[in-house]
Amino acid sequence: MLPSLFISHGSPMLALTPTPAHRFLRELGQTLSPKAVVVVSAHWETLSPKVSTSAWPETIHDFGGFPRALFECRYMAPGEPALAKRVAALLDAQCVERGFDHGAWVPLSLMFPKADIPVVSVSLPIRWTNDELADLGERLSALREEGILVIGSGSLTHNLYETMAQDSQAPNWVTAFADWVTRKLAVNDREALLDWQKAPYARDNHPTPEHFQPLLVAMGAGGKPSQLHHSVEHGVLAMDVYAFA
Repeated sequence: MLPSLFISHGSPMLALTPTPAHRFLRELGQTLSPKAVVVVSAHWETLSPKVSTSAWPETIHDFGGFPRALFECRYMAPGEPALAKRVAALLDAQCVERGFDHGAWVPLSLMFPKADIPVVSVSLPIRWTNDELADLGERLSALREEGILVIGSGSLTHNLYETMAQDSQAPNWVTAFADWVTRKLAVNDREALLDWQKAPYARDNHPTPEHFQPLLVAMGAGGKPSQLHHSVEHGVLAMDVYAFA
């Protein structure tokens, strides 16, 4: 059975820049052969859950100020409308037509560059409680037994107001929060993680919660956590990847 994954997608430039996280995601994809992917991205925020039934989702360039080469990127993986309708039924969600935002297509373009694995996007219900988000993941957990990969795509730390140069050393408020999350995941302390806003420097790292919330979805969809990757980009973006097996 496949694990669920939490992936820190960082800056959209991750798609083109050969950072440690970029290289790791390329290697990770070579170890996985899912029949399909269901991805919950921090960049599709809704009040109630929605599921994309697009057969051929477009690539959404939901950012600005980056090189032309990034805007020329296209991720042409198919959707899977039948699976999307099943997911919508599991979540009591609305079916809509939507493409891949960069929280979906950037990591998937590294993991599965052939774009031959169907992908279904699920929105992040931004006003749901932490427990409700974990429950959303739990409702997706049975898909893993069918060879479907469930991914929560966000960022372990995400304060873009404090972004530094690419190779800058992470300040204490970033490492303290990231270390706290790592320790709680190491012992599978779900109670603490469901109250993550009380962690050291939580608000400093997440002025808004949407980039941490996909971790709760992945946690709910899987079992015992394990850290697969850690690196930091631009000083404030911890690029951790976790599996929940």
